[in-house]
Amino acid sequence: MSMLKLHNTLTRKKEDFVPIDNDHVRVYACGPTVYGRIHVGNARPIVVFDVLVRLLRLRHAKVTYVRNITDVDDKINIRAAERGISINDLCAETIKTFHNDTARLGSFDPDIEPRATHHIDEMQAMITTLIEKGHAYEADGHVLFQVSTMDAYGALSKRSMDDMIAGARVEVAPYKREAADFILWKPSNGDQPGWNSPWGWGRPGWHIECSAMVRQELGLTIDIHLGGGDLVFPHHENEIAQSETANEATLARFWMHNGMVNVGGTKMSKSLGNFTTIRGLLDSGVSPMTLRLFVLQAHYRKPLDFTAEALDAAATGWKGLNAALQLGERHGVTLGWADSLISDRSTWLEEQRLRFVSAMDDDLNSSGGLAVLFELARPLRALANRLDRGDAPSSAEGELHSQWQLLHELAEVLGLKPEATEAASEGALDEAAIADLIDARRSAKQAKDYSEADRIRDELKQAGIELIDKAGGVTDWIRA
Repeated sequence: MSMLKLHNTLTRKKEDFVPIDNDHVRVYACGPTVYGRIHVGNARPIVVFDVLVRLLRLRHAKVTYVRNITDVDDKINIRAAERGISINDLCAETIKTFHNDTARLGSFDPDIEPRATHHIDEMQAMITTLIEKGHAYEADGHVLFQVSTMDAYGALSKRSMDDMIAGARVEVAPYKREAADFILWKPSNGDQPGWNSPWGWGRPGWHIECSAMVRQELGLTIDIHLGGGDLVFPHHENEIAQSETANEATLARFWMHNGMVNVGGTKMSKSLGNFTTIRGLLDSGVSPMTLRLFVLQAHYRKPLDFTAEALDAAATGWKGLNAALQLGERHGVTLGWADSLISDRSTWLEEQRLRFVSAMDDDLNSSGGLAVLFELARPLRALANRLDRGDAPSSAEGELHSQWQLLHELAEVLGLKPEATEAASEGALDEAAIADLIDARRSAKQAKDYSEADRIRDELKQAGIELIDKAGGVTDWIRA
């Protein structure tokens, strides 16, 4: 097996992934701030990091995957007030929809899903340590991290101090010693959530939440820290500052960041209002696996443009791949395929498996992995279409069982699973009904009733049947 190589944001290089403990890999991902439904931009890290964890679990005895939930944040407070509901009710509702959406995308739940509000004690303990070590100070009910006390600040983002001050869009407050200093704890009033602390009634800053949860759930140093490219600065830079000065240990050996999903060249985000929710897409008829394929068709570090054309291309690609994946379940009896696994594969199939592994080991090159899947699927899809028409398989086609099994095996690594189609669902048109409608369409065309002929074609298309008109008045069909 080849060596897994991952791009490390800290070094800006692809590096061999060698875990701290080969038998137990520790991974942390920054999860959602729960004030609204997730959109396509949010789906990208969910899918990509799910694939990473799947790949790690093929190699290591244990992988602990932690993804937090931020349930204390000013955005949550504002949204709850706008809707006239409690913060607790908003968080409960949003967490439920988040879990539903991620499940529909075919992603595994993390092993641990800590909530920020459940780790206030750990946050306060870390803040106290930072104060005692001279890296933080109290001012006007706030506690702030003093950036100048950490020599390595900026190592992750590779920014100068002037750039970081500008990029952080920091509020120049009178209680700050330096403009770049960031908040660890701040006072709460009115209906803002708050907790008792040595510094008064208040709530944590955003950055300290992840530092505390990483330490509590995974220890001082982890193997991989994950997040979107927009989190490199200031969030992850500040995480490093807090954790490494408090713990006197490296926070993470690898930092991995996905590229943004763009709309018209601009990052998709809730703040800009240019987003499309996962729920909206799925409810409109886009299949979950189409959306997953859309995310995986580009390298995770590259920008991904969300367009109707790109989504349609993903739908077309998934339709063919799905037909191939369903072949055994729909036609296994006809083909004489048993359920038992086939261990003896041809040299060509082994080469395809190695191509897939090599692509995925090259910093999660999912587009390269998908290319292998589509090559494996091509004869399987053709066979599925022929069997759907009622044709008998050839002897050569009957020997595609091992190819179909390999396709399933590799698709599982990408989290791509067969989806029921209209043709396979209850109430789908059977072959006799399809033949009757084709005959009726032929009769309508002969009578020059072209509107009726088009109506029948549309009816069949709605039922998942595509017609193929050939010379001599012959019409074949396939299940789309």
